[in-house]
Amino acid sequence: MNGFERRTIRKRKDICRAAFELFCTLGVQKTSIAQIAKKANVSQVTIYNYFGSKENLLKESIKDFMEEKLKQYEGLLEEELTFLEIIEKIVFDKSKSVRMMKYEFIQTILSKYQDMQQFIDDYFKNKVIPMMIRLIERGRSEGYINKNISNEAFLFYITIYKEAINQHELISNLPKSAMQDLSSLFFYGLMGEKPSNLS
Repeated sequence: MNGFERRTIRKRKDICRAAFELFCTLGVQKTSIAQIAKKANVSQVTIYNYFGSKENLLKESIKDFMEEKLKQYEGLLEEELTFLEIIEKIVFDKSKSVRMMKYEFIQTILSKYQDMQQFIDDYFKNKVIPMMIRLIERGRSEGYINKNISNEAFLFYITIYKEAINQHELISNLPKSAMQDLSSLFFYGLMGEKPSNLS
């Protein structure tokens, strides 16, 4: 990859991140290409050359956000963190992301762009779940998760939690203390008081 290609990739990412932040905070309808161009420090022509339309940019910015989050979470598995520390970081990061997103943004994605909803579901199935299985094995190896709990049961539990987090109207109104309680319920509800027979 030469210097021009690297700069192009970096510029595309900068545009995607600027667009995603604006889409989340202002909503899709109220976000203009001019605002995105100003935030990303590029021309509107550059955005149209790279993405063609605001709709395409919206989709690419969502994909970029998801890829970056997965890379971040996979990176946690490579760090010298305990299973509990990893879980807590993921849960709080997820709640922070949800709080950042305007309700109109969520509604637009769910109602207007069915192909994006399908992409998100497929991404969760094909990329997020394999990462979660690695996390489960990490928890088992450290003695935090009962070995008798199957991967299938754990993933069902994760899916239920995922669906609850996606209820933006409920989550966005929770105070910080309640989000902390939710974090505790997530893993202590799974592990209890770490019973002595957990191995």
